[in-house]
Amino acid sequence: MDSDLADAVNSLKQVFERRKIPATFGKAKPETIDALKKALKITPRFRGFLAAANPENVETQTPVERIRLISAELLAKAQAVGTTPPEGGTSVPADWKPVWVVIGESSLLGDPYFLDVSKVDPEGDCPVYTAMIGQERWTPTLAASSFAQFLRILATAMEVADGFGDAIMDDEDEDSFREALGPRIKVIDTAALRAGHWT
Repeated sequence: MDSDLADAVNSLKQVFERRKIPATFGKAKPETIDALKKALKITPRFRGFLAAANPENVETQTPVERIRLISAELLAKAQAVGTTPPEGGTSVPADWKPVWVVIGESSLLGDPYFLDVSKVDPEGDCPVYTAMIGQERWTPTLAASSFAQFLRILATAMEVADGFGDAIMDDEDEDSFREALGPRIKVIDTAALRAGHWT
């Protein structure tokens, strides 16, 4: 795992500890990672993440979203999102791209978070997108310009959320949370802020 990714992972682990939210990171087996590399063409940086910090039980918690990261062992099964109807549904849009690799999902809404492995950068990383389920078409929205930045945004959102307590929030509180988060995301990833998913 390179230093940029290691810093992002450590920030995420630390905020789970500070907020006393259980999270389990492990190490994926090399043969599992090799199989995923062949089947899904996952990027070098994401492979490094699975090797050093496989998210065995990791779900971020903020007032507006809960994102469950998918472990190496469940990644292949998670790719069915683009072809399997949601619970109670009868169809899914036919425009899911094979270069989209689901790495997480919203526990609240079921929306996938996915890498676009066709856009690999010089660091061996790629952007992370999300899209709403239940629509006529998959319409990706940028969540982060790279996987490392995605982890940083998740950690930052968890930090900001710590100041809001655990009470049920109304729309005004949710707006306040998003307003507090926006400037922090701008420092990490201006393109992600402009895309509007987090705010």
